[in-house]
Order: sequence, then C-alpha cells, then structure tokens
Amino acid sequence: MKRIWIVLGIVLFVLAGFLVVKDQIIKLVLTSVVSRATGARVHIDGFSLNILSSTVNISGLKVFNPQGFPEGILMSCPRIDIIYDRETLFKVKRHLNLVNIELAEIGLTTNREGKLNVKSLKVAHSDSAPVPIQIDLVTLGIGKIIFKDYRHGPEPDVRVQEVNGHKSYKCIPTVRQLIALVMAEPMKAAGIKSAEIYGVVMLAGVAVLPVSVVATFIGKDSVQQTIDADFERVYEVCFDVLKRMGKITQQDVVQGTFHADINGAKVVLKLKRNGDRTELTISARKYMFPKPDIAGGVLYQISQKL
Repeated sequence: MKRIWIVLGIVLFVLAGFLVVKDQIIKLVLTSVVSRATGARVHIDGFSLNILSSTVNISGLKVFNPQGFPEGILMSCPRIDIIYDRETLFKVKRHLNLVNIELAEIGLTTNREGKLNVKSLKVAHSDSAPVPIQIDLVTLGIGKIIFKDYRHGPEPDVRVQEVNGHKSYKCIPTVRQLIALVMAEPMKAAGIKSAEIYGVVMLAGVAVLPVSVVATFIGKDSVQQTIDADFERVYEVCFDVLKRMGKITQQDVVQGTFHADINGAKVVLKLKRNGDRTELTISARKYMFPKPDIAGGVLYQISQKL
C-alpha cells in the first residue's frame, strides 16, 4: 500500500509539473513553427491553452524583418484568440472553430535594393508540403500600416496609413495560407501587388464572408459579433440555425433572445439593434463548464447563412 501511495505521489508531481510548464513548451513549439513558415525571427510574449474551455490565447506575437532587411517589426499582433475542437488537439490535422487575430500594425519595408520584406518571406516561395489545418472562421482586425523606404539613404522615408478595418473569412486549409492571408490584406489596403502572396491565398479557395463580422471573446463561454444586417434578418437566421443544430427551449422576439439545448450544452443567444447593424452575443455552458467551441460553432453556422 505504501508503494502505491509513493507511485501515486510521483505521478501527481510529474502531472503538476507538466501543467506548470506545458504553456511554455507549446509556446516554444509555436514560435518555431511560425518562424520556419515565415523565414523570420518570431517572438511571443504569452501563451495559454485551456483544455476545459477549448481556448487558446496568444499575446504579443511579433514577426521581425527577414534577412537582408534593416532590423524592425514586420508584423505585430497584440492578441490572438482561438476556439479549437478538443477531439483534434493531438491529431495531425487540427480543427479550429474560430481564430480572432488583432493585427495592430504591419511594417512594409523596402530595402536599398528595392526589395519588399513581405515578398522575401518563405510563405511566398516555399514549395514544401503545407501543414494541414481546418479553420472554420477567421476574423482579422487591421490597425495601421507603416511604410519604410531605404532606397534613398541610410535613414528611411516613413509613412503611416491608418486602416482600422475588419475582414472575415471561412474555410482556411493550411497554416501557410493563413499566414499569407494575414499578410495579403494589409498589402491590398496599401495598393501593393504581390503575385506570390496573393497566389498562396487564392490556392486556398478562401471565401470572404458576405457580411462584415467582428468577432471578439467577451468571456470564457461567450463570443460576440457585429453584423451588417438588420435585426429581423439576423433573428430569422438565428432561429433557423438553432432549430437545426438543437432544440430551442425559449425565445423572445421583442428582447431578441434565444435559449437552446445543443449537444447537451445550454446556449443563450442575444440580439441587440445597433443602427442598421445587429450585435450578436452567444454563450454556451455544459455541466457548468464553459463551452466556447459550441458558441463558436453556432456563430459559424449563422455567418454562413448571412
């Protein structure tokens, strides 16, 4: 009996140690993967994986200029939030329900030879086998673009373009195409043509959602989005989606609320008028545990109908 308690104590000690360092281990792996995909140095401030809530939170991701360019930041993402399918966590092809990327700034640098840093990334030229992934919905917020031109001397000509826009996409099949997509949108906003970057995105068959969706995490069990559609239209679509995915237990047309059972989870959906737009909040819990993956799945199904 004493030996059993000793073995149990050792197992618990090892498990506790793993839980403490797991985020650091995954952070190092993720840093290496992004660095290999881009061919540039990558830094991540913080990483958190929550198995119970099926969420990943990344803070302070920075991609620096590739070799052959002055030191500087190519891309700065203060926050990336992910809802993933727990069943695919340890599979080769992982399934992500929702990826929300906050791109604060992207630095487009032209070196003395007239080359653009983005076009020098591996993601634009790599012919290696892509890393497969299934991403249902990606929302991308773009802050500003910083242009630095070193063609005329050691000190760059600097310009700044404020974008402050959002785009939403569905069905991203590889990590390479996700990175290319993040790079391509600011380049389009800046009017810069790149057959290499745009070609990678086109190979994905990525579909731009027909409505403007701004999805954010507002709690452990909730997601929120603002849609360019009127209240009545969104309410109708929500009703159809919830009825198809599960069972509606309560609804209030005036208040714009739904309560539903979906895969054993209690889902609450709330609509709010915002001028010509509609604000949508979805939360889900199962046995008192937050289920943002289910909330994200409902969000995805609604976005497909709008």
